Amino acid sequence: MVSSEQGLRKRPTPARRTEGERRRRHALADHAAGHVPGEGPVPARVAKVDRFRVVVYLCAAANSDIAGPREECLAYAGSFGWQIVDVVEDRVGLLPPEGREGLARAVELVEERKAGAVLTPWRSMISTIAQEYDEVARSVEKAGGFLHVMGADRPRPHTPC
Repeated sequence: MVSSEQGLRKRPTPARRTEGERRRRHALADHAAGHVPGEGPVPARVAKVDRFRVVVYLCAAANSDIAGPREECLAYAGSFGWQIVDVVEDRVGLLPPEGREGLARAVELVEERKAGAVLTPWRSMISTIAQEYDEVARSVEKAGGFLHVMGADRPRPHTPC
């Protein structure tokens, strides 16, 4: 049996839609684009949707190198399409969160609606004490945003199912 390439090519079938079906499809497309029928013409230009904005917060001792965690946070935010508003660093070590100027600045950026979240690489950069961490998370939420921890502080062993 021989087949020819010409026999395998099929032409698209012509659309046989009634006028009612065309109107219905047009109305569905308009609705999906945000246009409400009867409210004037379809907008010629669609409004731009801004990217989600975050502030990166890093905290470490004065002599430690945090270039790696900073780059990881920037790459992580980029993978979600988030816009980095600012990178705030505290070099105070283990001070409680309420004594850190950088953390206060990060929360302030959320209050000012310049950022929607505070992104940090590890939970321990906020606090190793659960109660202090929860207080910071609540303060960011009261400001109108959320606290996002990029990863776990230490790798956990994988347990197979």
